[in-house]
Amino acid sequence: MASIFEISPAVQDTLLATLAGLFNGGKLNIYGGTVPASCGAALGSAVLLRSIGDGTGISFEPVPVSGMIVKSTSEDWSAPNVATGTATFYRFVTQADDGLASDIQPRLQGSVGLLDADLILGSINLVIGVTDPSIGIYMVGLPAA
Repeated sequence: MASIFEISPAVQDTLLATLAGLFNGGKLNIYGGTVPASCGAALGSAVLLRSIGDGTGISFEPVPVSGMIVKSTSEDWSAPNVATGTATFYRFVTQADDGLASDIQPRLQGSVGLLDADLILGSINLVIGVTDPSIGIYMVGLPAA
């Protein structure tokens, strides 16, 4: 039997607004190295290459659109690179996240690449001190079915 599970748009928007609330004021860290097995795993030997919103925070638009929360259009999501390396993954975390293994820290983790990735950058070869172009689009979706 095919799945018939669905959630209503109102539930979808409520869940997405709650998710945005968890991460508003947080930071998006871009790393090089081995991608942790899950977002709950420790960072291990991964190297922090860039931290967007560290100390200042970044956020999502207040109202979900078409089953997605999107980056605040009024914010510039850019920062200088803090190390040189090849970007492989990112984590969107709260300011207090220490990168250790945790099943209770709110985290979003995804791949970084040039084309087929969760976060697409103009270049994955980051150089310390350089501020690469701002991340113009970032969204997180929740399927309704």
